[in-house]
Amino acid sequence: MTMIAESLAGLVFIPLGMPLLVLLLPGRARGYLCFAAVLALPLCLLPLTQEVWSGNEITLALAEFHPPLGIVWYLDGLALIMLWLTAIVAVPVSLHALTSFPPNEESGRGFWPLWMMLLAGINALFLSADLFNLYVTLEMITLAGVAMIGIGGKALALKAAMRYLLLGLLASVLYLLAVGLIYGQTGALDIYLVGERLETGHLASTALVLMMTGLLVKSAIFPMHVWLPAAHGNAPGPVSAILSGLVVKVSLYMLIRIWFWIAGDWELPAAATALGLLGAGAILYGSVAALVQPRLKMVIAYSTVAQLGYVMILFPLASVGAFRAASYQLLAHGLAKAAMFLAAANILKSLGTDRLNALTDLDRKMPVDLFAFTLAAVSIMGLPPSGGFLAKWLLLEAAWKQDAWGWLVLVSVGSLLSAAYLFRVIALTCFHPGRRHGPTRWQPPPSSATNAALILALLAIAAGFTSAPVLDLIDASLPPGGIWP
Repeated sequence: MTMIAESLAGLVFIPLGMPLLVLLLPGRARGYLCFAAVLALPLCLLPLTQEVWSGNEITLALAEFHPPLGIVWYLDGLALIMLWLTAIVAVPVSLHALTSFPPNEESGRGFWPLWMMLLAGINALFLSADLFNLYVTLEMITLAGVAMIGIGGKALALKAAMRYLLLGLLASVLYLLAVGLIYGQTGALDIYLVGERLETGHLASTALVLMMTGLLVKSAIFPMHVWLPAAHGNAPGPVSAILSGLVVKVSLYMLIRIWFWIAGDWELPAAATALGLLGAGAILYGSVAALVQPRLKMVIAYSTVAQLGYVMILFPLASVGAFRAASYQLLAHGLAKAAMFLAAANILKSLGTDRLNALTDLDRKMPVDLFAFTLAAVSIMGLPPSGGFLAKWLLLEAAWKQDAWGWLVLVSVGSLLSAAYLFRVIALTCFHPGRRHGPTRWQPPPSSATNAALILALLAIAAGFTSAPVLDLIDASLPPGGIWP
């Protein structure tokens, strides 16, 4: 048990201790130390994976104080999958950031402490099952994310960061009000205890609505998505990959946990349908908006809006198949979208622009980066044999079993729209006009930056071949209550 406790603590406290050390160290040592901390995360996950794989749910009472007075960390299959996603994405992103934010320059001095703080917050959130502790870790993530968006000092990025900050604070107030209402009624903040003690009624419904609304804003679910495109589209490349691959996932993870672990046995068909309709709006609006964007990063940003909508279909379906599909979508989207943003960052840095009409002949200029982008696009479109295909197939299967034809058609139409806006990009990059419209002078990106995007893209495809152990972990972490058709 000592090794398990040390591994759990390492996931949070190794990156949490880095900011102070980074500020004290000189030059390039900062980045290498942080990169070493990132490489330590998979090592911490190995004994935890073995324990969870044996069928055990890991709990750790902080300072040996148990609920309702203390805080307990819980690790089940779903949390383990999200922690592995974080660790897997963090390594290539950090490799890319060594060239984007050189540790011996001023930009690196700001980026690396913020990145470590955000990483610690993400890991702590996935381990938390205390409503107030979830709030604290979510605020760590939001504030670090806001600072990282504006780290380049560009006007559009600073404006996007301010919008994200203001809407994030509004969402936090709503969430915190709900926590106060729940604590006043139950005398507990632990999700498992709250699920047992919270009685249905007007107060509980009000708290749930406030909490869900706050988390929908943080997750950028349509129509509360207004901060996301500008933030993701104007942030530096590695930051965009972090925001889309990881940050928006944490609030969606909280949304799923709170809905099914606290209100899983409540009769809320209208509310569940409303959440599904928000997802439908996200899929359709995000896809159409991506189809008309003139910039590559904005296409990817609006694609994120659309892809998050698939997760919301879990709520009206509320089945084992839908839970598996939504969980796998979080994993597959995180890998593919991080790869896309890293590839787009390489293109932008090399050409000096990411406008689509300037990307002609890209298959000859930057074939590996374009290949990485295309592989990630295969997963986003839901084409076999990618992880995105498996997630969407599971969602179609869940809708088919419940005769939910509307949701089935929605997933199919959304995949076709994804193909439309991504094939548009790929076709333009492979176009060879007689007279060059794009930049005539360009500088190839560092090989480490290209390899970082390619690694994540290959992992997005590999996720389609390694589904069995992941789905076993998802099945082992199904919410209690026996509500699953």
